[in-house]
Amino acid sequence: MPLSARRDATPDPYAWMEQRDSDEVIQHLHAENRHTEQWLAAHNDQRGQLFEEIRGRIRETDLSLPAVWGPWLYYQRTEAGAEYPRYFRSPRPADGSLETDPQREQLLLDLNLLAGDGFLQLGDFAVSPDHQWLAYSLDRQGNEEYQLYLKHLASGNISELPLDRADGSLVWANDSTTLFAISMDESSRPATLWRMQRGTPAVRVYHETDQRFYLHAYRSSSEQWLILASDSKNTSEVRIVPADEPAADWQLLSRRHSGHEYHVDHGPQGLLIRSNDRGENFALYRADPLRPLRPYWELLVDVDPGRTLEDFSVQQHGLVLHYREQGLPRLEVMPTAGESYRVEMPDTVYSLHVQGGEEYSSPRIRLRYESLNRPAQIRALELAGGSQQILKQTPVEGPFSPDDYEVRREWAIAPDGTRIPISLVGRPAAMAAPSPLYLYGYGAYGASMDPWFSHARLSLLDRGWVFAIAHIRGGADMGEAWYQNGKLEHKHNTFSDFIACAEHLIDEGYTDSGKLVIAGGSAGGLLIGNVLNQRPELFAAAVADVPFVDVWNTMNNPELPLTVGEYEEWGDPNDPEVAERIRSYAPYEQVREQAYPALFVTAGFHDMRVQYWEAAKWVAKLRHHRTNDAPLLLRVQMSAGHGGASGRYQSMKELAEEYSFLLAVAGEGSNQA
Repeated sequence: MPLSARRDATPDPYAWMEQRDSDEVIQHLHAENRHTEQWLAAHNDQRGQLFEEIRGRIRETDLSLPAVWGPWLYYQRTEAGAEYPRYFRSPRPADGSLETDPQREQLLLDLNLLAGDGFLQLGDFAVSPDHQWLAYSLDRQGNEEYQLYLKHLASGNISELPLDRADGSLVWANDSTTLFAISMDESSRPATLWRMQRGTPAVRVYHETDQRFYLHAYRSSSEQWLILASDSKNTSEVRIVPADEPAADWQLLSRRHSGHEYHVDHGPQGLLIRSNDRGENFALYRADPLRPLRPYWELLVDVDPGRTLEDFSVQQHGLVLHYREQGLPRLEVMPTAGESYRVEMPDTVYSLHVQGGEEYSSPRIRLRYESLNRPAQIRALELAGGSQQILKQTPVEGPFSPDDYEVRREWAIAPDGTRIPISLVGRPAAMAAPSPLYLYGYGAYGASMDPWFSHARLSLLDRGWVFAIAHIRGGADMGEAWYQNGKLEHKHNTFSDFIACAEHLIDEGYTDSGKLVIAGGSAGGLLIGNVLNQRPELFAAAVADVPFVDVWNTMNNPELPLTVGEYEEWGDPNDPEVAERIRSYAPYEQVREQAYPALFVTAGFHDMRVQYWEAAKWVAKLRHHRTNDAPLLLRVQMSAGHGGASGRYQSMKELAEEYSFLLAVAGEGSNQA
């Protein structure tokens, strides 16, 4: 993007790194990678050992839990040595079981053959309602631009669907001949909905002109309606069309007005609409699809001031309400017949959400449940009575017991008196004395960091480390107000919350400044960069993955991908007050002469969300201004984007590299149970 597009005229001595195609830039990035490689090789290099440990815990050859749809079971199979899964289906057993039949299964898609030795990301995988066609999308570079394909499952014939700059999403109408897809504009914003049929030119259905709004299309749970949502960070506008009449006019539910967010689905009750028009914790409405306009909405569940209605799931036999309450996800079920009830789970700190895999008409719904010490379980919940059955648990190969690891919840006190939750896991001996501690944070976009299990993380825990998540404001871990109090003019709370969590963990004896490592990615990298500027002495080391650290320059360049849409999260720098606020916390702007802890930074050359140069410029400026010589490493993935490497073994190698760095700079703790 031309540097002249930047509205702010402040000199930037490292702006030359933004010239993506410059030989000087490419050579500089390769030099950074060589420096990183040389340092890692010379400092207790454990990458190979860690990779084998992580790989050894994964069941390399495995079968996913089949999804039930029509006459088929759909599933994935992973095989030892293969980077990607293979997608299959087999006939649905007459006895209603989930047993697949290898003799009768059909291979639908093999990503390993498609990937070769390059990058590959599967965008969408959509089977037509008549089960005769597979529509899928592939990103071969990491820039989130997808090619669209259509496969005839009986013959195996594959054709490419011509749509430039596709965002990868694909939605079938009920006629099994009409597909809807979305293309992105020049700023990489999903902006135009297209109706597509085999052998005919695509028809433009709707174009979103407002740069703040992104399009998203999907089928209703009932499969009776197609839904088009146009959303900004704080405002929604939704249209619907019958799935049986894809060429009909789309009906608007409620015209956008600033601050009104709503989400739509369809079930036995009619249209269901989650809306914040009665309060920030959201209410639930119902409406007749034939009279969908806002004046005809009927209140079904009112706003609860003590908890946020985050989402809902619809089945023919029941409605599931997803609440956020005291930092934890809670599910409440309203069966079609019977009394409502709350879903109870065994752990005090956990992650829980509804997962697909059952048909709309099924009397069950599937839940995904995991904790910091418990691998993910897929559970079947009987909607009528609430009984649960574990259908599949993610295996951990080798010696492992959840009971060997202790899970705790702590509460830090922020400067304004707010209590900030922290989730921790470690072996008992590590929890009992100051140990190396990995503190993770994000704190943006209302994203909740519910505790999750990691096979790779066991390599740190078994070396005497403690892992912790700081559930800071800016995320929605404690509800919608938690998000609102960590954005725009309240963004400083995100940073002070995280520092308070770090200080609390030190004060409570879990760790000390010589053993405390912090980490975050993307907007979480902004968090890491800011707190390093504020309190570098508090931390031994930090990891910043694809960090959004050049906030000031990025927000002042509206021609960069997605920038205008970010104004509702960070503010519009055309406003002098907002400009001063952003500049005051932007990590790149606030780098100054002081000692910084050891730092490991990653970037993706094809990243369109956070450009590679943000990390590269930040590292260069840190090298120039810091007053010490702690390790400062930059790893640029030259053939990847925002999510890093695409293959599962490549992802393991990336984690092994990060962990090797951390063990070299922060050491090992007690490994006694």
